[in-house]
Amino acid sequence: MARVRFFAAAEEAVGADVLTRTEPTLGALRTALVSEFPALGGILPRCAVLVGGARVDDDTSLGSEALVDVLPPFAGG
Repeated sequence: MARVRFFAAAEEAVGADVLTRTEPTLGALRTALVSEFPALGGILPRCAVLVGGARVDDDTSLGSEALVDVLPPFAGG
């Protein structure tokens, strides 16, 4: 199962910092998360979503050891 880590506003929208998910692709994961956590719908399109530390397409398969990071834009300077 893929391990999904959420940071900042994404963590607040989901109510957890880590979830374990079974969706087979990144696109399926995105769809399922927005369906399950509607508050994430306004944030997820602006997030950097990394699989194994790299940006990938939604058709990317998520293996049993996949690590997905959902990183909202950060302000600072």
